[in-house]
Amino acid sequence: MPNAVLAGIEVEVNDEGFFEDPTQWTEEMATELADIYGVPTPLTDQHWTVLHFMRQEFFEKGTGPTVRKLGKTSGVTVKELYQLFPKGPAKLAARVAGIPKPRGCI
Repeated sequence: MPNAVLAGIEVEVNDEGFFEDPTQWTEEMATELADIYGVPTPLTDQHWTVLHFMRQEFFEKGTGPTVRKLGKTSGVTVKELYQLFPKGPAKLAARVAGIPKPRGCI
């Protein structure tokens, strides 16, 4: 597995850039990951709402939520999700949130 250095900490990621161990993630890493993956910065309160929701869902259910579920239950609409995380909000938000790729994402 490849490694990445984020916020001065070495973390293990898979070939697609998703964290192997989500417990290594920090909010400082999210800012760097947003820059790397083209998420509009600075991260807003809506970004953080989505990122924390993604992490909570992952730790409770073992996978991140789909875009549909994000839009229905995170407090951020699907339209807003595409503005916050262009080109695939669930997959991109999962990367920035330091969790594995959600089931169902290509």
